[in-house]
Amino acid sequence: MLGITFTVLVMLGIMMGKSRALSEVLASYDAREEMLLERLEQEQDRTEQIEQLRDYMQTDEYAEQVARERLGLVKDNEIVFEEIQ
Repeated sequence: MLGITFTVLVMLGIMMGKSRALSEVLASYDAREEMLLERLEQEQDRTEQIEQLRDYMQTDEYAEQVARERLGLVKDNEIVFEEIQ
């Protein structure tokens, strides 16, 4: 009877140790999941911004802005004032 009790107590101790180790692993997985979910949200926001920029780049307003800034083009009825240095 004493041998059985000792064996059961040893097994209980081993199981408690394994349980504690598994709890630590689970906590690390939970922390990693939170980090990955936050990163996923950031990437989704970035994707949305890129899509908005892509949509804007397909508009006439963007084409006009680029023509003015990079090519120096103006409309027919505009007067251009240049700064003399």
